[in-house]
Amino acid sequence: MIKAAYIHIPFCQHICHYCDFNKVFLKGQPVDEYIEALGREMDLTLEKYPTTNLDTIFVGGGTPTSLNEKQLDRLCQLIREKLPVGENIEFTFEANPGDLSQNKFQTLYDAGVNRISFGVQTFNDELLKKIGRTHRAKDVFTSVELARNTGFNNISLDLIYSLPEQTISDFKSTLETAFSLDVPHFSGYSLIIEPKTVFYNLMKKGKLPTPGEDAEATMYELLMTEMDKHGYNQYEISNFSKEGYESKHNLTYWNNDYYYGFGAGAHSYMNGLRQSNYGPLKKYMEPIEQGLLPAVESHEVTKIEKMEEEMFLGLRKIKGVSKLQFLKKFGEDPLELFKKEISDLEAKQLLTIEADYIQLTKKGRFLGNEVFQSFIGVI
Repeated sequence: MIKAAYIHIPFCQHICHYCDFNKVFLKGQPVDEYIEALGREMDLTLEKYPTTNLDTIFVGGGTPTSLNEKQLDRLCQLIREKLPVGENIEFTFEANPGDLSQNKFQTLYDAGVNRISFGVQTFNDELLKKIGRTHRAKDVFTSVELARNTGFNNISLDLIYSLPEQTISDFKSTLETAFSLDVPHFSGYSLIIEPKTVFYNLMKKGKLPTPGEDAEATMYELLMTEMDKHGYNQYEISNFSKEGYESKHNLTYWNNDYYYGFGAGAHSYMNGLRQSNYGPLKKYMEPIEQGLLPAVESHEVTKIEKMEEEMFLGLRKIKGVSKLQFLKKFGEDPLELFKKEISDLEAKQLLTIEADYIQLTKKGRFLGNEVFQSFIGVI
């Protein structure tokens, strides 16, 4: 059963130097037409892949909050009209600090949005300039206060470490400032330099002074230590929350469950089929106008691929992969199926088996990619 929906809004007022998501400059784009196309895609998809009550909806981008009030209102109206919204749904909007007026927050709140995820990245204004962000640290404080005043209490902040020229003490200072806001959820990611980004081009020219692997590992250690010290439970490699504030939507991905993906460049996993939509707006909207789904790629996931995915996605969770759940899902014992891989990773002290769970060790969290790759193409 499909229990989650991701909705992609590809518009941005400004493109950040590290971002490789599907996005376009907002100015001059067919925003209203795009929103209507989203509604039609929802209809077409639900017709083909029906479901009952969704548990989570996540609106990401791009920058969803770059839409004006009227557009936000229309988008939320379509979501509620077209999708089977469950009673206790987690309904998240990604937001740029400084983008949201009190009216925009009110529009979202009135539409049933109950979780806001702010792309903060760092509280160092100089670094924010260098990575191409338009907000400044003071905007985060203003936006969090506005969100709270509107009635939002489920607020998440995204942070990035290992940024160009970032020092360990600078990251420590960002964490201290972040904790002063007392929000219930944090995500902390190390900078990944992706092709087709400003940072990638600078790196190729030798003009991107990153802190290096040792400093990155120290920053990750600091992140885990400080989160623990401040009462945040690490429930996934990069995610930390107060009790009961875990991101249910992201857990959908790590639990390898089915989800809808609506919008240009969005990915979905429905009834064993992984699909991705056309990225360019025109190519995305054209098939929808003809009553067709805008998928550019479709892949029927084999049982072997499902079992491998169950391992490398599930191991991102600190709790790990449940042997019983795996057996129930696939009729196979993961300890037998991946005997050699698990044994090798245990010998390297990257994996451990605790009661029903196969999970990363503390050392394994630092070398997650090495662990995950061990389960690909091995059956």
